[in-house]
Amino acid sequence: MTPPQRKRRSPREEPSPQPQPAPQEGGAGNDATDGTQGKDGKPSNPERLFVIGEVDGDRAELDLVTLIVARAEPKPSTSPEQAAVLRLCAAPLSVAELSAYLSLPFSVITVLLTEMLTAELVQARAPVVRQALPDRSILEAVMHGLQKL
Repeated sequence: MTPPQRKRRSPREEPSPQPQPAPQEGGAGNDATDGTQGKDGKPSNPERLFVIGEVDGDRAELDLVTLIVARAEPKPSTSPEQAAVLRLCAAPLSVAELSAYLSLPFSVITVLLTEMLTAELVQARAPVVRQALPDRSILEAVMHGLQKL
């Protein structure tokens, strides 16, 4: 499954800087006096803050390679983040892949997935561990089974 792609914004030409008006006395009318203004006088974007779900207790024990599989279709009442996880996890995806596709930090994804696991919307699976060498007893059992055919 290919994740949705974001379109990059083309850089716009910067207008020539205009002189800032002097601050008014008494502090009225200027909300951005704390130095958070950008070059164009508009308030700059603050750091992205995430408020997803309720963190009232323990989080699920999720690793970066834990596979997540959707158990239900997104309902109209689900949050946009939950709906995106359910759509992406029609086939098993790791927590790291979900974090990258949704552009959310790992800690936010764990909170979101913990909430979804308790609501039984998704299922967490341990990753498939492949052994370097196959077990000798299994190979012997297969060989004896083939010889009996």
